[in-house]
Amino acid sequence: MLKKMGEAVARVARKVNETVESGSDTLDLAECKLVSFPTGIYKVLRNVSDQIHLVTLANNELKSLTSKFMTTFCQLRELRLEGNFLHRLPSEVSALQHLRAIDLSRNQFQDFPEQLTTLPALETINLEENEIVDVPVEQLAAMPALRSVNLRFNPLSADVRAIAPPLIKFDMLVSPEGARAPPP
Repeated sequence: MLKKMGEAVARVARKVNETVESGSDTLDLAECKLVSFPTGIYKVLRNVSDQIHLVTLANNELKSLTSKFMTTFCQLRELRLEGNFLHRLPSEVSALQHLRAIDLSRNQFQDFPEQLTTLPALETINLEENEIVDVPVEQLAAMPALRSVNLRFNPLSADVRAIAPPLIKFDMLVSPEGARAPPP
């Protein structure tokens, strides 16, 4: 077990170093078995965090993200967090004023993360396969750049299904009522 942990730590360090050394605008820490965002990474990336436009933390074991994560990577254009155990976002997500796409699919959200409705550049929200019942349709309808919201395989209320279509100007993807996601 210690050997596997050591390999995972080395993999994260290697990926972070690659980002710094190459001057890449992408930090890809997908499938690294992370339970939290490693605090040491903030120091390593402090001189390049403004240049990072895509962070991928997909398919880890994250239960939450800190406010420091949101304020450190405030220049993000895309944030990929699918396949974790997230159930909420910190209020500091509002610092991501340049964010265009966020993928929160296959997490544990029971409430729609309403902070996302304050992001002026946000075009795409993916919340597929969560446990969301209610959606702030009016707030979403007021978002200037929003083009797509994926809510497939969520137990959406009948009210959301009825109210949303006439109010929205973006694509809202939903599953038929009662549909369940296929097994992985």
